[in-house]
Amino acid sequence: MAEEQKRQYRIRRPRNFRPRLDIFNVYNDSEFRKRYRLDQQGFLYVTELIREVIANRTERSHAVTPEMKVALTLRYFATGKMQLCNADDFGLSQPTISRAISQTVDALTAPHIITRFIDFPTNPMEIQRIQADFYRIAGFPGVVGAIDGTHVKIVAPHDYEEVYVNRKNVHSINVQVVFDANFILRDLVAQWPGSVHDSRILRESGLWDGFEQNQIPAGCYMLGDSGYPCKRWLLTPYLRPEREYQEAFNRAHKKTRSVVERGIGQLKRRFHVLHDEIRVNPQKASKIIMACGILHNICKQRNIPLDDDENEEDVDDPNVEEVFQPVPGGPVADGALFRENVARNHFM
Repeated sequence: MAEEQKRQYRIRRPRNFRPRLDIFNVYNDSEFRKRYRLDQQGFLYVTELIREVIANRTERSHAVTPEMKVALTLRYFATGKMQLCNADDFGLSQPTISRAISQTVDALTAPHIITRFIDFPTNPMEIQRIQADFYRIAGFPGVVGAIDGTHVKIVAPHDYEEVYVNRKNVHSINVQVVFDANFILRDLVAQWPGSVHDSRILRESGLWDGFEQNQIPAGCYMLGDSGYPCKRWLLTPYLRPEREYQEAFNRAHKKTRSVVERGIGQLKRRFHVLHDEIRVNPQKASKIIMACGILHNICKQRNIPLDDDENEEDVDDPNVEEVFQPVPGGPVADGALFRENVARNHFM
């Protein structure tokens, strides 16, 4: 009798699955975009982009589908709260949600996806179009991008905790971004701790090498704030303008460079996970930031707008940076002379 009871006890109870929400039929277009930041066609586009990578290898019943993994990830990016992902009633445990998001983020940040959607212009025709778009803002010629750094808060890491503390005494990753005049990300570097200066991040980046090694055509330059070195391909404002043309240069520079602050504002408003503290290790946080950048560009390419309540003109809180200190007679001095020529030729 005792053996029979043990055998009955060992019989596996059938699992009870909660019905999962059909998000395509439950939400209208506006509700869908508000919850997932993409419209339905954009959602399906992203899913097909990474379906083979995130699809389950087994045929077991009630597996988490690629669509569900993408929905969970987009909901997390939109809210910044992983525990809210199950509010869509997918009937999944928190560990399952966490694994699904990790798989989707890894797939979205594969090297071939990054280079496909975040690409600095080198094609002459594309460069001319971007320069024309920038010129229409304030008459500043030759601009192919506006560069800045922005901090994304993270939970205090276990290793090298002190290097992630930024100037505001907050743990963060300092993210380098370059936007074009249409708020499309042209460069994104999301791997440096919050204590690292903007100018060092640029110096260690592929963008620096591209300009210094003439991979990007002459006559192209970016606009940056005074935290960056002034170079032939990176123009910063005059710290103490003495002539009217220098003041005109600074006015046009400020108006044109505001693109990057507004672009960061759009990126963070679309994906609130970048506003809040990302509660994962720095390596995973870096991937989340990159994935948000890729999705931002997909939204731009597909003309997916921000919702009305998210579409206010908002400027990101810029990094508070030390003024870059040039070495007398060094390459930055050459950049200052080039800036003077640009100012005289175009703003005098």
